[in-house]
Amino acid sequence: MKFVISSSLLSQRLQTLGRVIPSKNSMPILDNFLFQVADGKLTITASDNEVTLRTTVDLVESDGNLSFAINAKMLQEAMKEIPEQPLEFTINPEGLEIKLDFQNGHYSLVGQNADEYPVTKELEGEISTLVMDAQRMHSSVSRALFAAAEDPLRPVMNGVFFDYQSNGLAVVASDGRKLACSRLTDLKNETPTSFILHKKPANIMKGILQKEAGDATINFTKRNVTINTENYVLSARLIEGNFPNYNSVIPRENPHRVTVNRAAMISALRRLLIVSNAGSPLIKLHVEPSRMVLSTRDSDYGRAGEESMICEYEGVPMNIGFKGTLLMELLNNLESEEIVFQLADPARAGVIVPAEPTENEDILMLLMPMMLNE
Repeated sequence: MKFVISSSLLSQRLQTLGRVIPSKNSMPILDNFLFQVADGKLTITASDNEVTLRTTVDLVESDGNLSFAINAKMLQEAMKEIPEQPLEFTINPEGLEIKLDFQNGHYSLVGQNADEYPVTKELEGEISTLVMDAQRMHSSVSRALFAAAEDPLRPVMNGVFFDYQSNGLAVVASDGRKLACSRLTDLKNETPTSFILHKKPANIMKGILQKEAGDATINFTKRNVTINTENYVLSARLIEGNFPNYNSVIPRENPHRVTVNRAAMISALRRLLIVSNAGSPLIKLHVEPSRMVLSTRDSDYGRAGEESMICEYEGVPMNIGFKGTLLMELLNNLESEEIVFQLADPARAGVIVPAEPTENEDILMLLMPMMLNE
């Protein structure tokens, strides 16, 4: 049995699917890609038994139908070095010997029986559906992912929370110190529902959505989710449990509002972090009318730094401290030219939002303060 496929198309799809396969698998067969050739198309599957990613591509030509498994790492590495050209796979269905021919040479590999590869079950039970633009979904997931936790004691925090309510879809993540929330106000659901997607499939989802056009469709139950895009189908087990009430931790009364240039603040933070205490990089923000002063000190090594920048602020002078690395991370996940710090007092969380609102989208970041020794 033979089939021919574009080398660059195959390589690109394999690199994406390869992110699913861990360095150590519970089942040896999962070290392989599953290849299924049928009706002039090739469907490739990668799985770790919790997350499964599948893609289908058109073949240049094929003379039959066949399924087999092939070592993922070996094929991925070989494909990286082959420039764009037709690749011809010749497979002996009996012994699954695979011959790969291309312009400058050939390789001989041995496949495995496709029957050993685990089958992804269809969703069972009550299914909820969410449809939205793939690029919009990519932005919301990307903005939230950095805030997700790595906490074995609180597994519900180790993912991205999709809260589909009558006032919109909120995409939220938090580790208890920082929180990111994007609420898409035009995506309403009269029957409230939600799910928590673990960080690994959320990262894979982010990767595949980046280059996808059109809509992405999410179908989910209480335990599983399937995400369909133009070129991929991602299936994953959900994190079970209840995500904390994130709305209750967002301060609503924030009388001090400070508007600053985001890029200028990132540049200042980058320089200040060089001289800050590596173990506890406290950055002090002093705000007064039209001026913000950022400073840090490392008493252990006698280092200190201070920078001032223009801001829009008309309130009374105040100080607040934040962990510099977290503040930098948060600012890097916003996109607007200017941002607004909404502050109450030095002991309460700071809320940071874009100065320029986005149509049908409310974006909010929250960061817990650090104690100032004054």
